[in-house]
Amino acid sequence: MSDSASSEGLKVGKEKSQFRNYREGSGRVFRTYLEMHSRQSVAFVRKKALEFGSCSRRTMSVMEALELLDGVVDESDPDVDFPNSFHAYQTAQAIRHAHPDKEWFQLVGLIHDLGKVLILFGEPQWAVVGDTFPVGCKVQKSVVFADSTFGGNPDTSDPRYSTHYGMYRPNCGLENVLMSWGHDEYMYRVMTVNNFALPEEAFYMVRFHSFYPWHSGGDYGHLCSPRDLRMLPWVKEFNKFDLYTKEEEIPDVKELRGYYQGLIEKYCPERIRW
Repeated sequence: MSDSASSEGLKVGKEKSQFRNYREGSGRVFRTYLEMHSRQSVAFVRKKALEFGSCSRRTMSVMEALELLDGVVDESDPDVDFPNSFHAYQTAQAIRHAHPDKEWFQLVGLIHDLGKVLILFGEPQWAVVGDTFPVGCKVQKSVVFADSTFGGNPDTSDPRYSTHYGMYRPNCGLENVLMSWGHDEYMYRVMTVNNFALPEEAFYMVRFHSFYPWHSGGDYGHLCSPRDLRMLPWVKEFNKFDLYTKEEEIPDVKELRGYYQGLIEKYCPERIRW
């Protein structure tokens, strides 16, 4: 990441320590992670990748997908209790303020959670939202609720998947790792299938923005390639805007829509396969 890519100008309304407080989170949050960690296995992830990876469910524009998120509240998030569409504009606007010269980065802020339309396709929230983690290897300590939610996962008792490296080679690269299935991986595939005209950093931000055990917890470095390490500062930079803009102040979507429609037309096809 270049020196110009910084989070200078990001305003946080509450203390940073108040974000991602799972100890005082709601029972809803814990139940979501319990379901996720019990069910997200190698077999499950492979099944979902086949089911949704071709992006053949429907065709709609980016704005149409964003409007669908008006009806989605993330049940894994202890910081927000309002529709995901507002968070998209919050993130994009914070990036726009700090990086006025990086339109592509601003657009990433707007679209990063669009994969949550999976919920509206009938998928349960535990298969869509929340922090992601590699399946097929031992769960690391920084995974949320790591000590209390994986007991029902069949992979934890499978010798192929329960060691430090599991089914992977050292430094194999995250592109060769099966991540728990959710909106990150799905949106990455939507961007790839539809040939979004965005730089490599943008695809990385979308694909791994929920991989907190890596970009914030410092775990899973044994699976990372030199390319992953080059991309990590960009993912960290994006995370500052994704996380610390989760405030109750709602942006004026009508006022902002025209600006972001222009960015969508510049970097995305008019009709998107989902």
